[in-house]
Amino acid sequence: MATPVKVYGPPLSTAVSRVLACLLEKDVQFQLIPINMSKGEHKSPDFLKIQPFGQVPAFQDESISLFESRAICRYLCEKHAEKGNKGLYGTNPLVKASIDQWLEAEGQSFNPPSSVLVFQLAFAPRMKIKQDQALINQNVEKLAKVLEVYEKNLGESRFLAGDDFSLADLSHLPNTHYLVNATARGELFTSKKNVGRWWGEISSRDSWKKVVDMQKQTT
Repeated sequence: MATPVKVYGPPLSTAVSRVLACLLEKDVQFQLIPINMSKGEHKSPDFLKIQPFGQVPAFQDESISLFESRAICRYLCEKHAEKGNKGLYGTNPLVKASIDQWLEAEGQSFNPPSSVLVFQLAFAPRMKIKQDQALINQNVEKLAKVLEVYEKNLGESRFLAGDDFSLADLSHLPNTHYLVNATARGELFTSKKNVGRWWGEISSRDSWKKVVDMQKQTT
């Protein structure tokens, strides 16, 4: 029996939840190891050996250590190509390239403004940190422009990289979940016909529902 992979970090983390969703889609056994960031456990010498930047997630597969959630997800899809959702990272070079381009769009265009908004609107109030309204307004505008591109693309295909759910869609789940469900800016997504339809479909997947349940158990 295969040894479960280890994922270090809290499921409330957007990056950790991205990896958890991928593991569940691929039906890969895992052990989630909590890291108490408020106590600085992510800066401990032992943790820094597997995550040199002192962030989450950190990931171990027996003797292999990885960090950065998108790289971990690609690794899982490549190593376990025949497990779970076999098409999550494509089955031929062209499909993979399409998925990769939307993963790049997520990382470079979608993530920067959406991460700022998740922190300012969802996490700052919990942490008793004053919100920066100018920063919020600036990033709402940036995200709205990104979603205009998504709206057009999703009018031509069911999912971002084609007609099958893929890692490109999965990678958007964490930040969008917080913005739709924990802030007053959910209309950025739900008011758009195609983006709203897409969000409703990807967020209702069993894998993501399980991640949300894990998040609720830690709040």
